[in-house]
Amino acid sequence: MTMIQINDDAPAVIVASDQTQSAPIVIAHRGASGYLPEHTTEGVVLAHAMLADYIEQDVVLSKDGIPVVFHDLILDDLTDAASVLPDLRRADGRWHVMDFTLAELRTLTVTERRSPSRPWKDKGNRFPLESGRFRISTLAEHLQLIHGLNRTRPHQAGVYVELKGPAEHRAASLDISKAVLEVLTQHGYDSPDDHIYLQCFDEAEVLRLRTELKTPLRIIQLLSQPADAAKLKTIAEVADGIGVPLSHVVTGKNADSTPQVTELVRNAHANALQVHVWTFRTDALPGFAGTAAEYLEWLVVAAGVDGIFADQPDVVVDWRTARRQQVNGGNSFRLLKERGQEKSQ
Repeated sequence: MTMIQINDDAPAVIVASDQTQSAPIVIAHRGASGYLPEHTTEGVVLAHAMLADYIEQDVVLSKDGIPVVFHDLILDDLTDAASVLPDLRRADGRWHVMDFTLAELRTLTVTERRSPSRPWKDKGNRFPLESGRFRISTLAEHLQLIHGLNRTRPHQAGVYVELKGPAEHRAASLDISKAVLEVLTQHGYDSPDDHIYLQCFDEAEVLRLRTELKTPLRIIQLLSQPADAAKLKTIAEVADGIGVPLSHVVTGKNADSTPQVTELVRNAHANALQVHVWTFRTDALPGFAGTAAEYLEWLVVAAGVDGIFADQPDVVVDWRTARRQQVNGGNSFRLLKERGQEKSQ
């Protein structure tokens, strides 16, 4: 891989690397969640079979401090906790993951999301509600599974770990960052070259990961609000990229059918930050996007995003493969910028 020096305004630890053959990286959003209940073992296996580059692992701690793979801090929308362990409901009327030991979490069944406020809910193409016997797994179990699949299949999938609610964990006398980093180290994730990203919305925790906890792993700062150039420059001091909603990058379609693209990716790349967007869903495309292929073309070629979270990762993988063939085996979208251990000389 050819390393090239970038502009002097970038942090000294940033390098740029030619990764055109892997653009964009495809991240299986909570596993293959467009086809199976999110964060289940079965969803991990399917995402691996669909050739996702990374498989997302949202992490919450159990009451006894074990990192488990689960998106929400509460269990209500995704499990049968209300009927299995009714006495563990809090005064707020909800069942919180951190109130359950791992043994108790093991007794629960995971289902497709029940909440109706999802644009794909009425389309009838998601896994049936209250169907199957899906279980909550630990982060260690999923890492072991992915390592095993990487050995038995001709595909190498990485992991993309999100630390959920660090402040809420601290309020329960739990340290999610330390617990997760310990598990990751035990499974061989301890270098910036490893096939892993860490992500978190909590900016103070991202800073802590890099400074106090001194992790060398690649970090993505998640953002729910658009960031200006000054904000991106600050983020670049500790993080390797940003994770943003699709709508922060492509906002609509012009009268001539070209996409309306913001300056976010350009500004992020100027600070050597990768841009990973969430969440691509074939059954919830924005109204201005005619087809999934057209939308992907806008996101990747017109806007220049570096990674895409997808409920249907196979669709993005297939699109990427087809486009490579169209450009004679190459995929020359751009130079992606990554954080390295030292600046190239």
